[in-house]
Amino acid sequence: MNTWSARTGKACKKAADSLDYIIDTVPVVHPLEPYLSLLKLDGKLILMGVINAPLQFLTPMVMIGRKSITGSFIGSMKETEEMLEFCKEKGLTSMIEVIKMDYINTAFERLEKNDVRYRFVVDVAGSKLSP
Repeated sequence: MNTWSARTGKACKKAADSLDYIIDTVPVVHPLEPYLSLLKLDGKLILMGVINAPLQFLTPMVMIGRKSITGSFIGSMKETEEMLEFCKEKGLTSMIEVIKMDYINTAFERLEKNDVRYRFVVDVAGSKLSP
């Protein structure tokens, strides 16, 4: 399983028409065409990030390759367990940046500048918190 950004043009061209599924967790409006071009015949783009705006994409990209766009707001406990087991079996992990509590303000500044490659995860247990 490869994980990389659709912004890397060479990797996208090399991987065109090679994937069965893409799990898209981006929660903001973004172009779907780079992802759709990676899907094989009958491939599925699965949207997990909530986007409160209409989706825009070139419909022939979906129709010609019999591709589908689907999504899930949240699954049941059983579905979540199945998904986690699948990730474990396939060695899939999250791409995150772990930060301490004293880095929160900087993290917000980076969010405002769109200077975040992955999701932030706050290490509360490892942070020095004053009583």
